[in-house]
Amino acid sequence: MKFTETKLPGAFIIDLERREDDRGFFARVWCRKEFLDHGIDIDILQGNLSVNPVPGTLRGMHYQEKPYGEAKLVRCQRGAIYDVIVDLRPGSPTFRQWIGVELTAESHRMLYVPDGFAHGFQTLVENSEVNYLVSQYYTPDAGRGVRYDDPVLNITWPLPVSRISEQDKGWPLLAATVPAE
Repeated sequence: MKFTETKLPGAFIIDLERREDDRGFFARVWCRKEFLDHGIDIDILQGNLSVNPVPGTLRGMHYQEKPYGEAKLVRCQRGAIYDVIVDLRPGSPTFRQWIGVELTAESHRMLYVPDGFAHGFQTLVENSEVNYLVSQYYTPDAGRGVRYDDPVLNITWPLPVSRISEQDKGWPLLAATVPAE
């Protein structure tokens, strides 16, 4: 695997190293040792699958409050998504900054999301499926979020939002949940 750290310290884009022949290719998508070699100490406790039939579907921006914060390893296994993360770590030099990464089934690219980040994505094509491995069990009482259209963040989504849950539309603005430093 090839790890590329993003402008948000601790967050990595991970590209697979493909071993190809006439049968297709083989690649590792998880290796604890390789992750540790890049300073990523994550214990995978849960795996999630999100199936999204309609382009423009938006899910996010989610996180879990400490002590239930979770790191994620996100991969689009069918279709394409625009995956967005926001640094909500107090004291971080990139506090309240975000990045967006296109993840597609064809690229097999993954995004490592550290604990302390909000995460969300928008589907770019029909029938997109997203698989993510997480470091913490889902704890409903610790579930939090910030608005996908928060003016403080000013996230640029590639498509108009076609589907979004009432919960995701109703998350509070960042200023009300994560005070500026």
